[in-house]
Amino acid sequence: MNRSSFLRVDGEDLLLAIRLSPKSGKEQIGGTWQDEKGALWLQASVRAVPEKGKANAALIQSIAGRLGIAARDIVLESGDTSRLKRLRLTGYGSDAGRIGKELDRP
Repeated sequence: MNRSSFLRVDGEDLLLAIRLSPKSGKEQIGGTWQDEKGALWLQASVRAVPEKGKANAALIQSIAGRLGIAARDIVLESGDTSRLKRLRLTGYGSDAGRIGKELDRP
């Protein structure tokens, strides 16, 4: 899945690499950002401030809404205080194709 290399199957789950911009003027998901190592990250922005997990919670809600899945099935695996986050979508490994297409659309 080249165009969606920010998405990786891990057993029964999916791992999603996201670069989050908190305190943004609008909420959106789309586009990619490449780090210095060449890894691709899905870009997302939320209006919430990066205090006490508010931006992370807003990101999870936004991803859940976009994908039509329950927020409780999304876990922040790493990046609690960083712009670069890894989310685990528990039990969605078999839906990688559908989720990749959904996240690739504008």
